[in-house]
Amino acid sequence: MKPMNTEKQTRSQIKRAAIIEAARTTFKELGVAATSMDKLAEVAGVSKRTVYNHFATKEALVMTLMTDLWQQALSQPSVIYSSHQPLAEQLQQLVRFDMDYIQSEEHIEVSRMVIGHLFYTTEMQEELQKVIKEETAILRWIKAATLDGRLTVTNVEQAQGEVQSLIKGQCFWPLIFQVEEPLNDQQKDDIAASIVTMFLCRYQA
Repeated sequence: MKPMNTEKQTRSQIKRAAIIEAARTTFKELGVAATSMDKLAEVAGVSKRTVYNHFATKEALVMTLMTDLWQQALSQPSVIYSSHQPLAEQLQQLVRFDMDYIQSEEHIEVSRMVIGHLFYTTEMQEELQKVIKEETAILRWIKAATLDGRLTVTNVEQAQGEVQSLIKGQCFWPLIFQVEEPLNDQQKDDIAASIVTMFLCRYQA
């Protein structure tokens, strides 16, 4: 019995992945509103019933795209706090990793889907709250540097939010609203250095 259940689960995972990939490409091409569940089933190569078995609504698919992308970012190797290295050097690497993720084509595309289709819904707000509560590499680093006595931070979540606001103000929102082109590596380095300088001027012990 166990091998058969494992096989069914594997098939289910494959179909779910196909539906998510179909949503990723079709939402980008046609937009969320113009994409039907029939179209998703056709592109994924599954039945419409299978689509509904995995995702009750298109909105659920959009949120899955966002949370999957976020989980991928959280699982990537990152800088771990070191008490022996300069703070600016460590934090700048973390900020640059974050900037690369934020300005990635996939992240911008999914963010536009979320903002354009779900931003003001109650479900969206609830899901976003779940996602942003997960600990980021920058938050872990701030906690570690504070415990080590090298930062004087009384509210680590607020301090992390300040860094994120500085990053998104220059790397995320201009792309979302298409008022600027993506930054090149030199521009990212310059902005990251500026963000780190401001942060450490405020919090370095």
